[in-house]
Amino acid sequence: MEFRKNDLVTLEIEDCGIDGEGIGKADGFTVFVKDAVIGDTVTAKIIKAKKNYGYGRLMEVLKPSPHRVEPKCEFARQCGGCQLQALSYDQQLVFKTNKVKGHLERIGGFTDIPMEPIIGMDELFHYRNKAQFPVGRNKEGKIVTGFYAGRTHNIIENRDCALGVAENKEVLDRVIAHMEKYGIEPYNEATGKGLVRHVLIRYGYFTKEVMVCLILNGNKIPKEELLVKSLCEIPGMTSITINVNKKHSNVILGEEIRLLWGQEYITDRIGDISYQISPLSFYQVNPMQTQKLYAKALEYADLHGEETVWDLYCGIGTISLFLAQKAKFVRGVEIVPAAIENAKENAKLNGLENTEFFVGKAEEVLPREYKKNGVYADVIVVDPPRKGCDETLLETMVEMNPERIVYVSCDSATLARDLKYLCERGYELRKVCPVDQFGMTVHVETVVLLSHKKADSYIHIDVEFGEGEGKIPVDSIAKRAEAYKPKEKVTYKMIKEYIEAKYGFKVHTAYIAEVKRNLGLPMYDAPNAVEELKQPRKHPTPEKVEAIKDALRYFAVI
Repeated sequence: MEFRKNDLVTLEIEDCGIDGEGIGKADGFTVFVKDAVIGDTVTAKIIKAKKNYGYGRLMEVLKPSPHRVEPKCEFARQCGGCQLQALSYDQQLVFKTNKVKGHLERIGGFTDIPMEPIIGMDELFHYRNKAQFPVGRNKEGKIVTGFYAGRTHNIIENRDCALGVAENKEVLDRVIAHMEKYGIEPYNEATGKGLVRHVLIRYGYFTKEVMVCLILNGNKIPKEELLVKSLCEIPGMTSITINVNKKHSNVILGEEIRLLWGQEYITDRIGDISYQISPLSFYQVNPMQTQKLYAKALEYADLHGEETVWDLYCGIGTISLFLAQKAKFVRGVEIVPAAIENAKENAKLNGLENTEFFVGKAEEVLPREYKKNGVYADVIVVDPPRKGCDETLLETMVEMNPERIVYVSCDSATLARDLKYLCERGYELRKVCPVDQFGMTVHVETVVLLSHKKADSYIHIDVEFGEGEGKIPVDSIAKRAEAYKPKEKVTYKMIKEYIEAKYGFKVHTAYIAEVKRNLGLPMYDAPNAVEELKQPRKHPTPEKVEAIKDALRYFAVI
């Protein structure tokens, strides 16, 4: 049977995808249904149909799964943030474990994976210590704030997110009231006009300190002294700043910070270590789970006080200082200068003198310090962004030959890719532990231990090359070498040229990268332009997605 757009189908949901969508089949036709749960029987409307699969909108749950629960948030289906609120928490943990395991198997090629049980959360809601709220106007012209609907920049009005802290609503109420009273315009992405773009709120989970940072399309907000007075009535208020971002792009934060009141940072702690956190600082959003995450990383590092450690992508020194408690010396690398300044201050704050921090790209700093200055490592800890590690960095890590590598990842697909590279070059996958940092969402952190492969035994072989009995002909070696010669590297340029020649239209590099990322493919050769579009972020049309997949099949990438 052929299915078309707007057809209604009845499905038994048998599986779920990596983004949490339910998967069911109708007469062999696979349908992906957002908000459906494994075990559900549902009615879905086809919103996009391909030859063998399609995407459906959940219309009715005919028979709920035993794993289905009532979402706590009324906006759970509309908002793009919480993909798994309708799934019981024990099954969320199963989903995340399987997601990590599946990526390691399919992308990394690993079998018999040494998985430890996932570390779950005790508090499932109100755990986020950071939130960035976009500000705009709704169709009625009312100033609103909340979160973007999935894959859009349409704001779902919600000042009291179930994952955020109670202080968020009070801050937002006061900011919006100030804007309405004094006629202050929110930013309009389409026109580039308007003043207030986002409201960034940070909360010290243990210190109860509150930070408010207004991201502006300008340098000043009208009547700012009155706004400060209002915000200072909130208990725990510690820092009020303005971040200037006049770029016409979807990047949230600019580089300039102006202090309005208090200090430019708040303080919080993880375990026995205190941290100063600025608006630009990377700091894990779930402090309770972060303590468990870093404890696991420290366990895997297996430090005894004599080791030299490199912490790559160190941010404000969160993991570095954890490691410094047990190591002889720790060196951290981070590209954001403000974060490195925070890291140095945090080391002083905690009385840790066995640390050194470098500003720069990890893939540049590590090779330089190793090759030019002879700096080595007994243990390397790496906690990269979602795109994973640059291949140059992985190459240097292999050359440095540390006894152990501890990899902390927020994306199990790029993790699997990088682990494959390292394990093909002398390392062995010893332990894998998922950690649920982000309950109700599809995201999961993973901590991995790699160590040198060790031979079980050794044998001695004598080989003679040449002609005659018992000898290996030289020409046969050449033939085998030709057979195993690596394939030509498939570049973004090749893919773009193929698509333009066959389909008559062009595709942006970012679109190719998005499709590759969704397929869990390597991203080493993606240029920087992928993440820095000149226009607000858009997604490829279905036609362009299919053209890109066709090109990837043509070049035998998939």
